[in-house]
Amino acid sequence: MIDTEPLLVLNPALDRAALAAEFARDGRVQIRDVLTAESAAAVLELLSQQTPWGLSWQAGTDGPHKLRQPAAAALNSADWQYIYGKLGAAQAQGVFAFIYSQYQAYDAHREGWSAGPQHDRLYTDINSPEILGMVREVTALPQIVWADTQATLFGPQQFLSLHQDISDQGWLVAYVFSFAAQEWSPDWGGYLNFYDDDGDIIRGYRPRFNSLNMFRVPRDHSVSFVPGFAPPDRFALTGWFRDRQL
Repeated sequence: MIDTEPLLVLNPALDRAALAAEFARDGRVQIRDVLTAESAAAVLELLSQQTPWGLSWQAGTDGPHKLRQPAAAALNSADWQYIYGKLGAAQAQGVFAFIYSQYQAYDAHREGWSAGPQHDRLYTDINSPEILGMVREVTALPQIVWADTQATLFGPQQFLSLHQDISDQGWLVAYVFSFAAQEWSPDWGGYLNFYDDDGDIIRGYRPRFNSLNMFRVPRDHSVSFVPGFAPPDRFALTGWFRDRQL
């Protein structure tokens, strides 16, 4: 029998009016305990135990590269030396760069290489009437009709440098569903940081289990560098809520 139960189940106790007021004031919000405890635990189990992680990276004009799990697993020491050499040079020059592990849930669903029905639910549930309705209510953006999604894992030595999300593909709100597997230490990096025009950090969201970060785009932001001693536990679902479907 095919399991038709949703994987992403919203916490019915969310104070949507208060969340909407915060988003209206700041253009961003972190919703804690966004899913039921059972739902959040199921997502974490799927991400941490059953997901075939690929790799995405870009260093200036070199990329973006999106490797599926077999290609990522086949990288040798020379490949890694090349990648991190390019990333280091880009960062030294102040050029946009990133590297993180990923599973492209929307692409896998659309192109027929999904890891399984539960991984497909990551995409379909993001686009459920319940999730989209809550997002429209909190953001006061009724034109939101669709979202893409990918699973991400920022592990040791990974980061996403300062940038803005600018696209002609209907991006309205960026989101990060956080499922950090343990109480996250500030020393482990991986914060979603926001910046003012002078380059000062004006807000940073700690990776928190079962939280949803949303912010209007474009907006200066980054994911801070995860040091080598941090655990490989910063799991998330990320993407954009849009005014059109691809």
